[in-house]
Amino acid sequence: MKILITGIAGFIGSHTAERLRNMGHQIVGIDNFSDYYLPEIKRKTADALFRKGIKIIEADLREDKVYNTLSVDFDYIFHFAAQPGIAQSSTFESYFSNNFLATKRILDFATKIKSLKLFVNIATSSIYGKEACFEEDKVPQPASYYGITKMAAEQLALMHSRENHFKACSLRLYSVYGPRERPDKLYPKLIDSAFNNTHFTLFEGSEKHLRSFTFIDDIVDGIVSVIEKEEYLDGEIINLGTETEHTTQEGIETVEKLTGKKISIIVIPKRSGDQLRTKAVITKAQKLLNYYPKATLEEGLKKHIEWYLKNEQ
Repeated sequence: MKILITGIAGFIGSHTAERLRNMGHQIVGIDNFSDYYLPEIKRKTADALFRKGIKIIEADLREDKVYNTLSVDFDYIFHFAAQPGIAQSSTFESYFSNNFLATKRILDFATKIKSLKLFVNIATSSIYGKEACFEEDKVPQPASYYGITKMAAEQLALMHSRENHFKACSLRLYSVYGPRERPDKLYPKLIDSAFNNTHFTLFEGSEKHLRSFTFIDDIVDGIVSVIEKEEYLDGEIINLGTETEHTTQEGIETVEKLTGKKISIIVIPKRSGDQLRTKAVITKAQKLLNYYPKATLEEGLKKHIEWYLKNEQ
């Protein structure tokens, strides 16, 4: 199969590309190497993918020139590219442009691909709102610009399914962690603080937040399992994540246990839009994708820490 992956140099996109390549598929990726976090990190990832025979195009999905050079013979498109998170430094215009307009452009391109079996939109549990512990038919109540624009992008993709332009589905991911995760995320910051004896900043009250922390390998298992299942995935929204919940405090304590380090914590004012609870309800994923995540939080964090010690010090 020939597969196009947007946001290929990012955390989840790069792991998915590696897995699909190992499965024998031909992979073409697009990434704009934005400065949301250090582009050097993503370029290092891109170099590793290139050495595995994966073609990567540096381009912005919002610009015409990328579509003028892309072939129109893809079997699948996995759309990861987005403005992530709920950073206060990111404007609504940035979320709208990167999450909605860019999705509109790649979907327009997809309509030209006669060989396309399935467009896979990568969405987020943030679409549900402050609590994300529901089945997929729950009415969304997003509480951040990120969640709102990702919901709009999801519906834009599913519109093409409803209009029979091509088959499409959307995967809502839950709190993914593991090697190559963005450095501003919880576990990379905790691990770095532990080994470098620096302060970890914790948003007030967030130690009580509950999360379906899902190890990257388990998420990728679910994502790649859509291959050859397009006939009954068309038009579907599917949650991917672990059913097990942990508090942020439990996550902190697990990192301390595995590193043998006590982490110095500084509490800062809470931020708006933060989710209070996520618990992946994966009944549909189990039925349609035979999806059963395996890694415990401790097992996943052990692998994350091993990777950090090998690559980041």
